[in-house]
Amino acid sequence: MSKIILTGDRPTGKLHLGHYVGSLRRRVELQNSGEYEKIFIMIADAQALTDNFDNPGKIRENIIEVALDYLSAGLDPEKTNIFIQSEINELTELSFYYMNLVTVSRLQRNPTVKSEIQLRNFETSIPVGFFCYPISQAADITAFKATVVPVGVDQLPMIEQTREIVNKFNSTYGEVLVEPQALIPENAVCCRLPGTDGKAKMSKSLGNCIYLSDTPEDVKKKVMSMYTDPNHLKVTDPGSIEGNTVFTYLDAFCKDEHFEKYCPDYKNLDEMKDHYQRGGLGDVKVKKLLINVLEEELAPIRARRAELEQNIPYVLEVLKKGTQAAHVEATKTLNEVRAAMKINYFDDQALIESWEKKFQG
Repeated sequence: MSKIILTGDRPTGKLHLGHYVGSLRRRVELQNSGEYEKIFIMIADAQALTDNFDNPGKIRENIIEVALDYLSAGLDPEKTNIFIQSEINELTELSFYYMNLVTVSRLQRNPTVKSEIQLRNFETSIPVGFFCYPISQAADITAFKATVVPVGVDQLPMIEQTREIVNKFNSTYGEVLVEPQALIPENAVCCRLPGTDGKAKMSKSLGNCIYLSDTPEDVKKKVMSMYTDPNHLKVTDPGSIEGNTVFTYLDAFCKDEHFEKYCPDYKNLDEMKDHYQRGGLGDVKVKKLLINVLEEELAPIRARRAELEQNIPYVLEVLKKGTQAAHVEATKTLNEVRAAMKINYFDDQALIESWEKKFQG
């Protein structure tokens, strides 16, 4: 069986470090590994409209922002198909068929759906489109017969629901769909990078993000205001690592070689943590290290983005070609699904002949 990747992001704003360590950085590594026959990266505008239906301009404007972030982070259109979800009509049709395979009670039990409903205050008035987005996501994944879906831990219930839909379809109509496997970040810290304010989730709406396109000045300002240990009032005070956002970010980005360049007092992050916990190490010094580490990571991304911003026709051509490739694959799968469900009336020659025989004697 071919190894195929499908993943993507909602275009509700520029991508931030949470997206980067949670999936985008890993996507680039997988793309360059040579292990996968096909890679599809989706800009999920249709899904974003389920809770932004009254502000389509927001989604429209951010299509190009996400595409710029993808390309500047290292996604290569020669190896990866980047496409726009709403341009693939087959996904909507697959979603419609899959709705018959899922109960309302099952959707209500999906932990990701429940948490997202609470986050958006939809408890008393849930848009049907938003409620059904696990089904839409299953259509996205199965349309390309993805074998691997890189996701954060919070999305595992969605992959499980897709697997259930695949099994239900195949047991009912025949072996057509492929059951995907989730691929979560190897670094546990990267599974869910907290916001700069220490809150559990980095979120555009909470204003606690560091964006891939942030200037060095923006990054410095945000890091210096990061949540640390509220009880670490003086340099001599023992400090806590647990829940300390600065150290969480260092866990996600820092390497031993960074200390030789930026903080030679320590050999590695463990030594710095030990000193901080004993007391005698101030937050400012730790934050300055993080600023240097992040700048080393973001500087080349920022530079590539600046170049791409001067060639938007190229970015649009990448999206157009990726969408065309995605359309071809989704059409193949939809035709197989319709045949398995026996609703391909004009293509089923045996059915046509049986009708002729029935009515013509």
